[in-house]
Amino acid sequence: MGSGPAPFSDIGRRARDLLTKDYNYDQKFSLSVPSSTGMQLTATGVKKDHIFVGDMSTQYKSEKATVDVRVDTYSNVSTKVTYDVLPGTKAAISFSVPDQKSGKLDVHYLHRRVAINSSIGLNPTPLLEIAGAIGSKDVAIGGEIAFDTTSSSFTKCNAGISFNQPDFSAALMLTDKGQTLKASYIHTVNPVTGTEVAAEMIHRLSSFDNSFSIGSIHKIDPKTLVKTRFSDNGTVAILSQREWRTKSLVTVSAEYDTKAISIGPKLGLAIALKP
Repeated sequence: MGSGPAPFSDIGRRARDLLTKDYNYDQKFSLSVPSSTGMQLTATGVKKDHIFVGDMSTQYKSEKATVDVRVDTYSNVSTKVTYDVLPGTKAAISFSVPDQKSGKLDVHYLHRRVAINSSIGLNPTPLLEIAGAIGSKDVAIGGEIAFDTTSSSFTKCNAGISFNQPDFSAALMLTDKGQTLKASYIHTVNPVTGTEVAAEMIHRLSSFDNSFSIGSIHKIDPKTLVKTRFSDNGTVAILSQREWRTKSLVTVSAEYDTKAISIGPKLGLAIALKP
């Protein structure tokens, strides 16, 4: 990306990741095994209530191409091939078997003043999507639209603007076809300890409802971090993550609804191993 803007999907991502990323209330285990030939094998299993699902995926990287193949518990096979067409331009074809309508072509273009992502379904009645952002890494404005040719209607119409500095990031987005306004902010309090705070406020223009969440992250030591989140609906969440060896993580999450004291907290455990 360099000095250019990030893709539209990255507007507000820093605050969004602090508030939501890695929170998990199931039991999850993943094992990734890389190789010197550019191929990586990953096995993932998730136990949710009394149901266990899993998948096996492989990724192969060469100088200009990346191939991803994933097989899940229900014998669905998903494949994605990404190719660097030109400097700053990537094209990707993806499809799933046995879903005959899942084929999709994506094109990503990054320039020092613009970032464009486009997608078209490879079927007789495709979904067309395009997103773009202009500006720089410090200030960017963009939007995205999606058009469903089956219903001849726009299914997505969003816009946003972001301001970014090393110690803070602010974003304002208009989503849900102009029905929802989202504002987010993240600030680095102490770069030495990795302490950051973030907040997100959502205002629904149609119903005049408001909601907000605030959160924080703090590194206890170089390999251990703690995250917290408080929401206006009364939920409180906490997460602790430990890198017990390089790229191998153990994450424990908990969430408690203070308005439903008769219900116990949600607990989750995620273990990611990478030898």
